[in-house]
Amino acid sequence: MTIGPVDVDWIVDNLDRIGGLVIEHLYLTGIAMGIGLVISAGLALLVRNRPRWYGPIIGFTGTLYAIPSLALFALLTPLTGIGTVLTAEIALVSYTLLILTRNMVEGLRAVPSEAIEAAQGMGYTATQRLLRVELPLALPIILAGVRIAAVTTIGLVTVTALIGLGGLGYLIVTIGTQRGSFGLTATLTGVVLAVGLAVIADLALQALQRALTPWSRGRMAAA
Repeated sequence: MTIGPVDVDWIVDNLDRIGGLVIEHLYLTGIAMGIGLVISAGLALLVRNRPRWYGPIIGFTGTLYAIPSLALFALLTPLTGIGTVLTAEIALVSYTLLILTRNMVEGLRAVPSEAIEAAQGMGYTATQRLLRVELPLALPIILAGVRIAAVTTIGLVTVTALIGLGGLGYLIVTIGTQRGSFGLTATLTGVVLAVGLAVIADLALQALQRALTPWSRGRMAAA
């Protein structure tokens, strides 16, 4: 059965395979976001303690972000191999660093000085002040960056199909361009599912942001 250009029978016959590609897509995205968050948190804390490092760090992560994905894969493949998760993740993590680090730094910088002074007056140590005052107040900006990075990474995972991975990118690039009558069906299926994953991730992170920062909604309403 077909609906326009879509071969529904092909989709039904390949549901298990498509489901496996969705899981692979989420797996590659999750690893990249997890590692990116850890590295970016370390960089943001470095900038917090040594502000002069902000320019070099943002410059370096910005350079990584500006490298075209195909060029980065070409550079990495001789070193880490083609079709390896390591090659894919080095590239994917690199593209998260600018967004996450910048938002973490700007979030911490946006914490009112009055709140920091009050915490110091209450005898908080630097670590207590960071965990109990600065991070909670910086969360809206930090989570906004996480949302952008997550949606961007979901899109970039499809490109890793060019090195033999790709999750849903396998449907879009490999099957969609190299196979016959059902190629368009595979491409459309991959595109729709990838967009759907990005939308769901964004909505889920937006809900998490609202749950963790209820005061920000009140502030926005007052404004």
